[in-house]
Amino acid sequence: MTFSTGTDFILDISRLLARSGQNVPTGIDRVELAYAHHLLTYPSSRVFFVAISLTGRMGKLPYEQAKALIENLVMGWNLGEQSSLVRAKKIACFLKAYLLLGKRLSPLTERPVYLLVSHHHLMRTDTIRKFLRQTKALFVPMIHDLIPVEYPEYARPREPARHKARLHTVTMLADAVIVPTKAVHDALRPYFIKAGRPEVPIWTVPHGVHEQVVKGFSESTLSRQEVKPFFVYLSTIEPRKNHLLLLHLWRRMVEQRGKEATPQLILVGKRGWENENILDLLERCPALQGVVIEESYLSDEAVADLLQNSNGLLFPSFVEGYGLPVAEAMSLGVPSICSDIPALREVGKDKVIYIDPLDAIEWQKVIDDFAQRGHLWETQKRGLENWKAVTWGQRVSETIVSCESLKN
Repeated sequence: MTFSTGTDFILDISRLLARSGQNVPTGIDRVELAYAHHLLTYPSSRVFFVAISLTGRMGKLPYEQAKALIENLVMGWNLGEQSSLVRAKKIACFLKAYLLLGKRLSPLTERPVYLLVSHHHLMRTDTIRKFLRQTKALFVPMIHDLIPVEYPEYARPREPARHKARLHTVTMLADAVIVPTKAVHDALRPYFIKAGRPEVPIWTVPHGVHEQVVKGFSESTLSRQEVKPFFVYLSTIEPRKNHLLLLHLWRRMVEQRGKEATPQLILVGKRGWENENILDLLERCPALQGVVIEESYLSDEAVADLLQNSNGLLFPSFVEGYGLPVAEAMSLGVPSICSDIPALREVGKDKVIYIDPLDAIEWQKVIDDFAQRGHLWETQKRGLENWKAVTWGQRVSETIVSCESLKN
């Protein structure tokens, strides 16, 4: 990745510090890690890492230790190296303690750009305002979605208020905003108009795909042709993701066809919140035992392996800000069946099949075709042959160029 000017960048990696003890990252974790990893290619004299301390103060992190944390998380989260995760956790503990020393970022010669690409502590308006005043930085945060305020029924009880606070910070202080889709752009724009700041640019920069995974599995020789057909759903288990649709379809298939004639469904992701009905089916429904399988702790590399040898990705979510699993499946040449919602159409374009998330009959029809690698599956598979994934490096470069334009 190259940079056209000598802009200084400050990247907030508070979320990476907070999440470093986790074996598997969330989608937002992946975004912050991707930005951090690719900013390591920027001259070390012009990139700075900061985080918020346990006392609520923003502090500068030592570059070499922050770099070590980022590199170990890449090896651990993306490639599944457990020893790297152990090292990352130890480094994060050191950095958290270091933050308590209250080391401030010294004033820089040129006006820097402060990037906050997760929602972490974005509700702390006064803390961020004070940091911007100290550093004279331009503030460019990322808003991943507006789901907690637009669809509060799909969020934890406290999240709508917290997300409103995040939006307040952004509309008051941001010099520009990054969003992953036009759908999020269109949802966010009215908040800036209401705040009297319609001139603030909102840049649509879609998420990228990990280079390690694509390169490592683009020529995989692993084959499951002799194995029972199976599908993958990659997401946290929560009501918004519409797992119930699939679980009811799978129960009906078992009841009508028997377990041997029913493809497997592999759910990759941790259990989320307010999902009692989903868990009841997973844990107590005899028809689903041995047919629906949970995998909670797979690395990105293992997920790519699983996807590439599956009959397809299923993604029946009700609402999304982006849809990273769809982009990753496409990059691996894996056919997908997705909800017909705006964000997923932006990601999948004309390369995947879209179905209303409530249309169980149509889902069953297409799943049956994919299970047999039939006409619909084959057509999509051919359409993905020349699909070129956009890497995180390319996406971060887009953001960098946009940030530099703020200073012109």
